[in-house]
Amino acid sequence: MTDIEKVVEDTAVELLRIAVTELPIEYVEAMKEGLEETEGAVGRAQLRNILENVEIAREESKPMCQDTGVVAFIAKVGDGFPLRSRLKEVLVSATRRATGEVPLRPNAVDMFRGNTRDNVGLNGHVPIIYIDLMEGDDLELIAMPKGGGSTNIAAHRMLKPGLGWKGIKQFVIEALADAGSLGCPPYFVGVGIGGGEDLCMILAKKALLRPFQVRHENPEVATIEGELLEKINRLGIGAMGLGEGPTALDLHIELSARHPASLPVGVVISCWALRHAMAIISKEGEVEIDKSA
Repeated sequence: MTDIEKVVEDTAVELLRIAVTELPIEYVEAMKEGLEETEGAVGRAQLRNILENVEIAREESKPMCQDTGVVAFIAKVGDGFPLRSRLKEVLVSATRRATGEVPLRPNAVDMFRGNTRDNVGLNGHVPIIYIDLMEGDDLELIAMPKGGGSTNIAAHRMLKPGLGWKGIKQFVIEALADAGSLGCPPYFVGVGIGGGEDLCMILAKKALLRPFQVRHENPEVATIEGELLEKINRLGIGAMGLGEGPTALDLHIELSARHPASLPVGVVISCWALRHAMAIISKEGEVEIDKSA
């Protein structure tokens, strides 16, 4: 193993540890605000339980939920970064290490052989790794493990193009109403529009990672994000689905061009534990970790 491979592997292990044990401060503060604004005793109790859980996880460096999810990485590789073709192999090794060291719950299940016990799939597709190229000499690496409860309530629909934004809005609200309490709210919601049946879901997943409460650069889309977030909170699902407190803390939309005969829409939902951590690694092996990215 080269020096840069070791740096990337060690960093990936640390990012997974941070992601599952330290909820970003801005999310914690938003839930504290939700606690102050919630009048019902049941909703307040649920939010207090979540906040206490987050505090214990951070102090003791233990996973904030027993379901530490399917491991995913988003990697942006600079033109001059020295590790390229072996990056996937290094991230797979980091996943195996993190499973034992953090620890992560083994969540990779083969359809024939059962649980692989190390969060690595036998066919090479897990951990999930999204790779993009960028200018410069750095590697931007995000760890994003996602639990099964919120994954199970993801939604996808190929709308008729004529339905336009009206149809998109209706589908998003229906998706959250159908989700109900199943994914452990308060939620974070990512909406992907356009591309194809696969790209819209990837856009929705990546939308979750836009900085908290930062609206879309297109003012029209930003307005729709605010409108949908308000309507979702009117559903009254509430903290942990008990009808009191916030249903969703944030919603982001990402867009792509589409085929004229198609309007693909994906909705990816995270539970209150939107787990992720990001680092920038220079070609010299210097590491800068940003837990709120």
